[in-house]
Amino acid sequence: MSFEAISNIAQAEAQAKTTVANAESRAKQLAADAENVGRLAVTSALEKADDELQELSRQVNEKARKQAEALSGELENQKAALRAKAGGKMAAAAAKVVERIVNS
Repeated sequence: MSFEAISNIAQAEAQAKTTVANAESRAKQLAADAENVGRLAVTSALEKADDELQELSRQVNEKARKQAEALSGELENQKAALRAKAGGKMAAAAAKVVERIVNS
């Protein structure tokens, strides 16, 4: 084999090694970039989910507060009605007690 042929083969092997090394380096960089993009996507999704959860929690708490206020108002109305009814019965009961004392 001639010196020129051997030299061409060595040069081709060197170029192949360089090409393979460059391809490996590029593949590693692409994988790292893809991993970073994936991490950012996951982080973004988690933040969005957290924000949505907080908003839903706020809405539920607001709805529960309004229901509690409505129930409280309703209970106050029932309490006032029961007091009025009891007040009327109290006067009748007092009258019966006085009548029994006087009639005894």
